[in-house]
Amino acid sequence: MLDLFKNKQDDFLPDVTEEQLNDEKVIEEIWKLKEKLADQLVILGHHYQQDDVIQFADITGDSLKLAREAAKLDKKYILFCGVHFMAETADMLSSEEQVVILPDLNAGCSMADMANREQIDKAWAWLNQHTEDKIVPVTYINCDAHLKAFVGDNDGSICTSSNAEKIIEWALSRGQKLMFFPDQHLGRNTCFKMGIPLEEMVVYNPNMQYGGLTPEQVKNAKVILWYGYCSVHQGFTVEHIQALRKDSPETKIIVHPECNFDVWKNADDAGSTSYIIDAIEKAPAGSKIAVGTEINLVNRLNAKYPDKNITSLSPYQCLCTTMYRVRPRWLLSSLRAIDRSHPINVIKVPKDIAASGLKALDRMLDIS
Repeated sequence: MLDLFKNKQDDFLPDVTEEQLNDEKVIEEIWKLKEKLADQLVILGHHYQQDDVIQFADITGDSLKLAREAAKLDKKYILFCGVHFMAETADMLSSEEQVVILPDLNAGCSMADMANREQIDKAWAWLNQHTEDKIVPVTYINCDAHLKAFVGDNDGSICTSSNAEKIIEWALSRGQKLMFFPDQHLGRNTCFKMGIPLEEMVVYNPNMQYGGLTPEQVKNAKVILWYGYCSVHQGFTVEHIQALRKDSPETKIIVHPECNFDVWKNADDAGSTSYIIDAIEKAPAGSKIAVGTEINLVNRLNAKYPDKNITSLSPYQCLCTTMYRVRPRWLLSSLRAIDRSHPINVIKVPKDIAASGLKALDRMLDIS
C-alpha cells in the first residue's frame, strides 16, 4: 500500500450497531448522496463485488475494462469498489486533480502480496547473472505500483487475463526469455496455449535460495514464472470436474486462467472474467454451465440469465474475502466524507513510481 491516508470510516458513521448499518436506511442514504454528488463522482465496481455494493457502480468491469475507463474519466472523485492495486492503477491513469478513493484500505489481494519490489529486484539480478539472453518482464495487473514501475523501467509491460496472450507474444518478440509475475498459473496456462511446452517453464520461489533454481535451469528456460497464485481460483480442482462429468455430462465447464494447469486443461473453455460473461451471454437458452471463478459473479450471472443454469464448478463458496471487505457502511462513510469536502482513504501513488508504472500501463493499453 502506498502513501495512504489513515482509514477513518468510523468518523463518518452514526453511533449505531453494525446490524443497523446494513439496513435499508444505509442503502437509502447511499443513493441520496450518490445523486447529490453525481456531478463530481463516479463509482467503479469490479465484477467480484457483492450485489449490495455493485448496485451503486456507474461502471462495472474486470481489471482491463476498469483500467481503460479510469483513463477516460473527468469526475473529481473516483470511488473504486475493488482492491488496492486496482485503485492504485486508477490513480496512475487519472489526472493530478482527481482523487481516487478505496472504501476500505484493508481490501488487498493475497496474490499481489506474494511479490514485492525487493524480491523482484533480487530475482532479476540473479537471473540476469545466469543467462546472456534478454529477459523481458511482464507483470499481471494484480500487483502493487512498485512492480508496475519495475516493468516500466525495464522495458516490460503489464497484462490482464484478457490480454495476457497478446502481451506475452509482444514480450517474446523483444527478448528470448519471459519473466512473468506474480501469478504462475495465468503465465503457465497462457504460454502453454501459445505452444510453449511445460519443460521450458520454471518457477521462481523467493522463499528458497536462488528461487529454487539452478543456473542450468535458468539457462534452459524460456519462461520464468513467479510462484504466486490466486487463492480463490485454487479452490477449483480436477476432482470437481470429474464429478461434474459423471453427474451432468451435458454441463459445459468454463474456468478462469488463474486456475491451476490441470483444471484449466480439463475444462471445456477458459478465459478472463469478461470472456466468461460474454460466453454465458451468447450461450443458448437451456444451457448448463459450470463456472470456475469467484462466487459473487457466478451468482449474478445465474440471476441475470434465468433461462440458463449457471452454477459454480466447486460445491464450496469460492469467495474473494478481500473484495468482501468493501461493504455498504464503508461506501457510505466515503460518500459522507466527500460530501463534507474531507475525503478519506485516498490512494496516492508517489510521482516517481507513478511515472514508471504509467510507462508499463501505456504499453499494455497500446498493445491491447
